[in-house]
Amino acid sequence: MASVRNLVAEANSLRAGQWQVGIGGDLHGKTLGILGLGSIGQKVAGFGKAFGMQVIAWSENLTPERAAESGVTWVSKRELFEQADILSVHLVLSDRSRGLVDAQALGWMKQTARLVNTSRGPIVDEHALAQALAKGQLAGAALDVYAEEPLPADHPFRTLPNVLATPHVGYVSQQNYRVFYGQMIEDILAWAKGAPVRVLG
Repeated sequence: MASVRNLVAEANSLRAGQWQVGIGGDLHGKTLGILGLGSIGQKVAGFGKAFGMQVIAWSENLTPERAAESGVTWVSKRELFEQADILSVHLVLSDRSRGLVDAQALGWMKQTARLVNTSRGPIVDEHALAQALAKGQLAGAALDVYAEEPLPADHPFRTLPNVLATPHVGYVSQQNYRVFYGQMIEDILAWAKGAPVRVLG
């Protein structure tokens, strides 16, 4: 939303003693593409629907039936990139997902589209994305994760005017940390008592 409405530029304009510097876009009526319809992807899909967006999704294991259960339309990978006005990445990083958003996939996107990545940096080919943004092949990107963190000082994502970049703060909150460390202590105490909880597999 901040990227579509140019909120950073507008806030900086106000701090500089100016007023409105542009006209932002709207989400209503646009198409939200979800790359990875897991638990987080489903929540983001819900936000999109609340804003009146059409929501489509794709991942290698997603079926049309499972997408429909979430009120989302299944499309092919190429259709996802071609149709999305906002494409939001919500995949787990794996050998299959690494570099999945590559130059070819970015080339399928509309010139007016925006990419959002709050998942894992290496899922997106950063060099290809930086080139696409610099050439105006995409309207913009909102990024919270990167292949190398902290983001190098000379990285183009720090200076490209159509990039809204944040320092991997999507998960960082007092509430999340309380839950995370609270569960960690519970896990250790339960394991020490011989009755582990939240066992996987």
